[in-house]
Amino acid sequence: MTGPGKTTPSPDDRRGENGRIAAFFDLDKTVIARSSTFVFSKPFFDQGLITRRTVLESSYAHFMFLLSGADHDQMERMRAHLTEMCAGWDVAQIRSIVADTLHELVDPLIYAEAVDLIADHRIRGHDVVIVSASGEEVVAPIAEALGATHTAATRMEVVDGKYTGAVDFYCYGEGKVTAIEKLAATEGYELSRCYAYSDSITDLPMLTAVGHPTAVNPDRNLRREATNRGWPVLSFSNPVSLWSRFQAPSKTVAAGVAVGVSALIAGAVTYRLLRRR
Repeated sequence: MTGPGKTTPSPDDRRGENGRIAAFFDLDKTVIARSSTFVFSKPFFDQGLITRRTVLESSYAHFMFLLSGADHDQMERMRAHLTEMCAGWDVAQIRSIVADTLHELVDPLIYAEAVDLIADHRIRGHDVVIVSASGEEVVAPIAEALGATHTAATRMEVVDGKYTGAVDFYCYGEGKVTAIEKLAATEGYELSRCYAYSDSITDLPMLTAVGHPTAVNPDRNLRREATNRGWPVLSFSNPVSLWSRFQAPSKTVAAGVAVGVSALIAGAVTYRLLRRR
């Protein structure tokens, strides 16, 4: 600390000959308080893409996800269900639904603590990457609103503008490691100096792939693993409407203002919290 509100970056915060640094964030229950896929169930139903039964099934699955997290078998069943369900959907329609409802549906669910932490990494010169098993059509707009540098998400096969039901890339488990290693190769990240944040034991491969893993709102198995490995554990519990705090001409501008102000207010606090770990 060099004076009030000022910090001197430690060696691992500087971009230099040892490689760049990135912070990899899982999305669901780490950055936002609910499943990003489940959030859009209502507009999908309103436009006739899913049935009432599907909505009820999704609600139950989401409840179980919040209650106990998701293990490998549950995630595989969810993947199979979602890919079968979306076969034949028009890609342009999905992107339009997400764009039109993003502010209304996702804005109130973003953890303020996550935004502060993302802003803190940006202040320290780190890239921010959102890594999610949800589809890229849902993840990418949320990541852009958060000011993320890159996105890694599940990609569905598309033919003639429609989903076939097949998966080109499943960004889950070891798939997340594949995604961040590919980014590390193209962007020059040194993973031993990078950070990762997740709530789920299914993301253990991603957490162990970096030098600075942190469990956020961890499920029981991840909490036990984090305790055994001496990893930091953070609790995010304050989902708030960030964009609505600011009057701006567009969502993009509002999101940028939210990130900037959060950085000014909470950046130093979060920095010191991480340094104590």
